[in-house]
Amino acid sequence: MAKDKLIGVDLGGTTIKFAILTEDGEIQQKWSIKTNIFDQGAHIVPDIIDSINHHLDLYQLDAERIIGIGMGTPGTVNRQTGTVTGAFNLNWKTEQAVKADIEAGTGFTLTIDNDANAAALGEAWRGAGNNDGEVSFITLGTGVGGGLVANGELIHGTAGAGGEVGHVIVEPNGYLCTCGNRGCLEQYTSATGVVHLAQDFAEEYVGSSKLKELISNGEEVTSKIVFDLAKNGDFLANEVVNKVAYYLGYATAAMANILNPSAIVIGGGVAAAGEFLRARVEKNWQMFAFPTVRQSTRVKLAELGNDAGVIGAASLARV
Repeated sequence: MAKDKLIGVDLGGTTIKFAILTEDGEIQQKWSIKTNIFDQGAHIVPDIIDSINHHLDLYQLDAERIIGIGMGTPGTVNRQTGTVTGAFNLNWKTEQAVKADIEAGTGFTLTIDNDANAAALGEAWRGAGNNDGEVSFITLGTGVGGGLVANGELIHGTAGAGGEVGHVIVEPNGYLCTCGNRGCLEQYTSATGVVHLAQDFAEEYVGSSKLKELISNGEEVTSKIVFDLAKNGDFLANEVVNKVAYYLGYATAAMANILNPSAIVIGGGVAAAGEFLRARVEKNWQMFAFPTVRQSTRVKLAELGNDAGVIGAASLARV
């Protein structure tokens, strides 16, 4: 019987997404379960094993047809041993032998990588990257992550920190980052970073603004609210968005000048602002990009949405 199916797993702090795909990356079935982080995350791997085995039975899919499982996970991944450390949002306080346990529980080979890397592979393979071998991906969410694909492969670096684009310094001696440095891109263009900027801008702004009013009244302000107000013409909100776009343009131009990818792909929750944000990022990117890069690289929005993680994870199993 021919092996012709891939399984992709996208492990997140609140949800675990699964998909069964063809060798060409077409999703045929997908489902999700809640991430149970209780008991120091001890239930997560058993839940993944049970869910895969249950759904293969449910879909009456012969195990002989499975090429393998690919998985994206938070934390630092040792790709040789298949272990994960530092995945604090999963409540994993110690090193986890994820590969060995899932392989023992399912009987399939597991290939594992960081979740942002997996999403990058997904966009490069089946999304905005158009299956090109040179694609740089940046995801704007609670934090800022990324993945760099060169010659068709992820750049991991010596210690697995390749592609940490959220920690490019864009404002020397700026906001303190969780990594210990100051001025990281993550502190200005993540969902929380956008709000931080908005609060600082509002403090100095003396004109009329709905955004300033919300902040002054102590009401909840999110990055979505900032972008929605900007789209509706709020001057202060637009100043915040312009600053976010400036930092993103600067950082993505630095990435592009080093790697000259076919595309810089922007994804994640903040990127849901769509063309409104992308166009402003590109305007700034044009100012900083090397002339040859300016002509050959494109700044694009991600196309796969929530499926990027499982598609990219599945692609890991093709190796």
